Amino acid sequence: MEAILHRHLGYEKVDPAGHSGGGSISRGEAYDTEFGRVFAKHNAKRGSFEMFEGEYAGLAAIAATGAICCPKPIKVIDLGENGACLVTDYVDMGGRSRGLVQKFGKQLAEMHNHNAKLLKEAEQRENFVGSGQEGQPRFGFEKTTCCGALPLRNEFMASWPEFYVQNRLDPQVQRILEKNGDRALKNIYPELLHACEKLFSDYEAVPPALVHGDLWSGNWSSTAEGEPVIFDPAAFYGDPEFEEGIMNMFGGFGKEFWSAYHEILPSKPGRDKRVLLYELFHNLNHW
Repeated sequence: MEAILHRHLGYEKVDPAGHSGGGSISRGEAYDTEFGRVFAKHNAKRGSFEMFEGEYAGLAAIAATGAICCPKPIKVIDLGENGACLVTDYVDMGGRSRGLVQKFGKQLAEMHNHNAKLLKEAEQRENFVGSGQEGQPRFGFEKTTCCGALPLRNEFMASWPEFYVQNRLDPQVQRILEKNGDRALKNIYPELLHACEKLFSDYEAVPPALVHGDLWSGNWSSTAEGEPVIFDPAAFYGDPEFEEGIMNMFGGFGKEFWSAYHEILPSKPGRDKRVLLYELFHNLNHW
């Protein structure tokens, strides 16, 4: 890896820092360079370059909100038959304190609300000369992102219910049917689609929100300075309630978190049932 960082990033100094990390998908190591400490994550499997391109774009989008800390992406390196690696700045992570959970809830809500603010500001600028950061009016994302090892369909759509069914739920079901031809799932799927129509029948449309997309308790921590930090995103613009699907599935986010979150983004009628529908996506991902 030292030679790769020398060649592709032009670093003269590349010394292993003795810090490793990663999950079930990729492994990473920290290196000290003349520009500071970086973290290089490697995956040797086919499709890893596209996976890391999506992660790079997701981290860049999260960082651009200024709402919450995340590793700053530096470069995706194509290693050909040896896969790819993603280089980010190094975030020194510490333990979680009780007060951190409330701060995390507030900052996640601010991240979710950032795009809505941009869209509102753009609307207000229509009759004035000037420019500003543009918001994203549709649901989706510019790159394919991955939830674990699963590539996500992120084609932009104007309707969130249609996006969720066509770009999240249906690809999962079709993947399982192609893999093992599960007859029970095939028989119940039409009923599931009908249930989706009922759940979304009184849905109150919301502006697209940048979501992490895979925010279980293992994908957030704190910096050494005591700030919440999120990483390993499967980011896209969706309904912010989608984020709660995997958070609800694995737990670890208590009343203090949600109280702080809902001070900024209040809970909407029907939320609990919709969150169960979004949790289904992640359950299917573990089928």
